[in-house]
Amino acid sequence: MLQYLVILLDDTSASFCHYHVTKSTPRLMPLDTLKRGIRFGMIENLMIQFIYPNHALPQEYLEVIDTIDHSDIKPLAGDNADADIIVTDNWESDVSKLRDAVVVLRTCWAQFREHYSQLNNWLAVAKRLNVVVTDVERLNDDDREQYKAILETLSKEVEKLYVEGKSPQFNLLTDRMVLTEMNNCNAGDTTITLAPDGKFYICPAFYYDGENQSVGDLDNGLDIKNRQLYSLDHAPICRKCDAWQCRRCVWLNRKTTLEVNTPGHEQCVAAHLERNASRDLMLSLRSRGTFLPDKEEIKELTYLDPFEIATQWN
Repeated sequence: MLQYLVILLDDTSASFCHYHVTKSTPRLMPLDTLKRGIRFGMIENLMIQFIYPNHALPQEYLEVIDTIDHSDIKPLAGDNADADIIVTDNWESDVSKLRDAVVVLRTCWAQFREHYSQLNNWLAVAKRLNVVVTDVERLNDDDREQYKAILETLSKEVEKLYVEGKSPQFNLLTDRMVLTEMNNCNAGDTTITLAPDGKFYICPAFYYDGENQSVGDLDNGLDIKNRQLYSLDHAPICRKCDAWQCRRCVWLNRKTTLEVNTPGHEQCVAAHLERNASRDLMLSLRSRGTFLPDKEEIKELTYLDPFEIATQWN
């Protein structure tokens, strides 16, 4: 059941996930399309998230946006004073601008590997930090131990902040400690995207893949083929998995396995390395005193890719 509507306000709206913005020429969503998109969200009782470009919007757009309760996702480079989520791909960003903010840092694996120690500063000021490794599908088995070591190092910083009485939120390490079920992207299931061309897409990534990926429009409504495949109960591997913090990106799934409901090996391994690091962090924090007393301990696993034991599941 749909719950969220993502509206791309411009062809150059900031990316907040794995996909890259492939359009370089600004093109605002027509004002009438924006109004109709908001009306669609109201009729369907959807929560609306607006994705902003770097450049400022005309005043009439801002006035229309303010006619509905919504969330704003804005790039750090633009006017983000009232942003609900700030996104950046710049490791050299002014950390002072991130204080008490929900921040998404997009980075490739090579940059993450080189600069990860800088996250200590980000974690100390941000209300929440989400790190998105945009080329996670390129991680190979040789990268596994290095990612594990990096997570262990970052975990020590998170533990230090907890000991100081703070409550850092860091998607790679703290989410799994508090979740009780899958908390994925759910594009195509609970979330749909409206692009500047007035058409619907499973998520922004499908729009930037090409306009032939649309799943309906404002005139004719949604037309998602095999819609059940986007739901968790039709994902045979994921529905049994307990790496609940994994984004389970359906666009990345299709890119790596040609199936929207089946993740690639690399995505699973990365998610399980994060899961295991969360387990170790939770145990370490509990060794210091009471920590999440009502939360069950995260079980130890003998695998990093659930496909390895899929034949054991009924």
